[in-house]
Amino acid sequence: MRTKRSDTVAAYLFLLPFLVLLLIFFVYATGRAIYFSFTDYDLFRPPNWVGLRNYAALFADALFLSALRNSILFAVIVTAVQTFLALVMAAVLNQKVRGIGFFRAAFYMPSITSSVVITLIFLWMFQRRGLINFLTETLQRHLPVLLAFALILIAVQVVQVAWERRRELPAAWTDPALLVVSLLVASGATWLLVTTGLILPRDVPPVDFIWLQTRDTIPSGAPFWLSVPIPLAAIMIQNVFTTIPTFMLMYLAALQDVPKSHYEAAAIDGANATQQFLRITIPSVAPVTFLVLTLSMIGTLQMFDQVAIFGDAAPLRSVVTLAYFVYDRMFPGAQTPEVGFAAAGAMFLAVLTLVVVLLQRRLVRSEGY
Repeated sequence: MRTKRSDTVAAYLFLLPFLVLLLIFFVYATGRAIYFSFTDYDLFRPPNWVGLRNYAALFADALFLSALRNSILFAVIVTAVQTFLALVMAAVLNQKVRGIGFFRAAFYMPSITSSVVITLIFLWMFQRRGLINFLTETLQRHLPVLLAFALILIAVQVVQVAWERRRELPAAWTDPALLVVSLLVASGATWLLVTTGLILPRDVPPVDFIWLQTRDTIPSGAPFWLSVPIPLAAIMIQNVFTTIPTFMLMYLAALQDVPKSHYEAAAIDGANATQQFLRITIPSVAPVTFLVLTLSMIGTLQMFDQVAIFGDAAPLRSVVTLAYFVYDRMFPGAQTPEVGFAAAGAMFLAVLTLVVVLLQRRLVRSEGY
């Protein structure tokens, strides 16, 4: 008993620094925020108790409603897209091919790169004369050439597969050896067509799509709660790009534990790659999917840094989220801080995050949860 008591004391002593920090910066700070949310406080005067007035004022604030709309749409869309793409990317990188380690490291790089640096790069890409509009213009200009290449490629591949099957030889529509021949023939034929002038790039006006300095939404004219501001869509693209690699790594670790015998048995039974992915891969990683959805939902609901870095590059109402709304009211520059109002917004965000995670746990239950 004495030894057990001594071990318990030693454990608490090791935990003491963490517990002190937890009590000061989480428990005490949360308690103070809850108290301030029921007061009229500006850091300079004593708090004045106002009850639920701050919470009622939230839903009368147009900027808060925009932040709520943006946060919910951002969380739902980004979570769905990055979860699906992370699983697909992990399935691709789970193959045993030469050089797969390089591709795994390359695809993981965006998640360890500074989010500030990546956001600044995307800011440049989303300019009216930035990289994305330039690539779109280039694609439109060379669309006839690309279509000709694609049609020739498909035609040559179909002819080869049909010829092989006529000779009673097994040949899939995506046979790698035949595909290489089709690529070579299509490349040569397309070059010949361009050289002889039969097919040429067309003249198109410069793409002048406005990504940032606009209040337009997607789709245009949709109801307020279903319309995604175009600047927010730009942030969604950037966030998906930087977050997918982290979730891809989680899925990749889970896929390593899926027995290869399951896929071999399915292949013997005649299941194709799509059926194996739907019937084996997705059910096998269900617990990791629940974890990914939970982490993604929490992270997207609390998204702040990209909005802060975008700054004046986009209208505030088009990109503001709940986290940035709280920051903007807490640190409004030269104006008086609205601490009580900001605390009410922070408490609403915390409760919203908790409710969404609990609903997700009930709706997306996996084995063991």
